[in-house]
Amino acid sequence: MSYIQKTQRFGLLLPSSNSTQEPEFFQTLPPNVSLHCARLTLSNIDPDSTIKIVQELEAETTKLAHVECDAVVLSATAPSTRMGKGYDQEICKRIEAALGKPATTAATAMLQAFAALNIKRIVLAAPWSAGTNQTVANFIDANGVQVLHQEALGIVSNLEVGRLDPQTAFDLGRKADRPDADAIFLACGNWLTADIVADLERATGKPVLTTNNCAIWAMLRILGGHDSVKGYGTLLENHLKA
Repeated sequence: MSYIQKTQRFGLLLPSSNSTQEPEFFQTLPPNVSLHCARLTLSNIDPDSTIKIVQELEAETTKLAHVECDAVVLSATAPSTRMGKGYDQEICKRIEAALGKPATTAATAMLQAFAALNIKRIVLAAPWSAGTNQTVANFIDANGVQVLHQEALGIVSNLEVGRLDPQTAFDLGRKADRPDADAIFLACGNWLTADIVADLERATGKPVLTTNNCAIWAMLRILGGHDSVKGYGTLLENHLKA
């Protein structure tokens, strides 16, 4: 019987109604990395919910500390951008204080990925409301990356987002694309995107970043020892090694 030893423990904080991240992360992570999850209460992607979700941050992070995770990510773009520039760093500090280990957020990982690929102009596509999209766009703009265009499907229920076919991400990404954009960003960790990233990159000729591939990329760089994860786009395949 073959046995692959799990040598690194990847901690994931995700919204309670998220049905996508665990399957996508299991699918994408290298064989020696185990996934350990804790859930923060959220049913709808709306302004109040994306603020309240972080009230449980320390309690749920402490549970991940019990299993001695090597690092933890809050892989939720709307909650980690909700209060503007610098808010993601505040959340990182809270997680790290409860964990005693490194932490990151979806927003932090996104900005680091933009810097690693020298991305200055993006288009933004997401399944949630136009209002949530604008909050995320404002955060990105405030951090020095221009949002040239944005598209949103207008779905508030996070459960409904998780039921969307991955083709919706491909189609909305193509609709949002503009010739002068350096990259396409597909926001929302509950949107199935892993299986369409490489196809969308081939169709548009530019990098496609997502909430989930940025979070995985940033965490693997924190964990160390990973050079490339193939099949999920240029970020993970060609820019993983620090």
